[in-house]
Order: sequence, then C-alpha cells, then structure tokens
Amino acid sequence: MSDPLSAHVKRLIVDTLRLDDVKPDEIRDEEPLIGSGLSLDSIDALELVVKIEKTYGIKIASAEESRAALASVASLTQFIRTRADPARLPA
Repeated sequence: MSDPLSAHVKRLIVDTLRLDDVKPDEIRDEEPLIGSGLSLDSIDALELVVKIEKTYGIKIASAEESRAALASVASLTQFIRTRADPARLPA
C-alpha cells in the first residue's frame, strides 16, 4: 500500500518545480533529489523548501538540515512526518 504522505510529496515536487516530463509515481522513494537522480539544483531546492514550509507549516532551519531532508523522497517524508502537525498531513 502506498504511503499517502510520500505520494503527496512526490506530487508537490513535480508541481512546484514544473517537472512536466516526470510523473510522481516514477520517482522512487530512495532516489536522490539533488545532483543525480532528479538532478535538482540549488534554486530548485530553495523553491521546494519554501513550498514544504508553507504546505506543512514546518521550518527547515539550516543548510545541513536542508541537505539531510532533501536527500531523497524517503528522507523528506520522514522529516515532514516528525515535524509537521499531524492535522496537516494527508490521510
């Protein structure tokens, strides 16, 4: 069974970064987001951080925290799950 938060994060990535040639279900949970994998750059990462903070009401406080959270969809999902108000998470 698919994790609703992971699916929501993948859709958020595709929509926020306008990845027209990528379908959310094509993104593997362990695929690197920055550099290899989806090949996101620092501007993409900044856009994604802003969208995550607004969507889930959390703050990514430092560059180190951002690098760790944006390592993959799995790490980003875990980061959100541990910091966001459960009422803001998809059911």
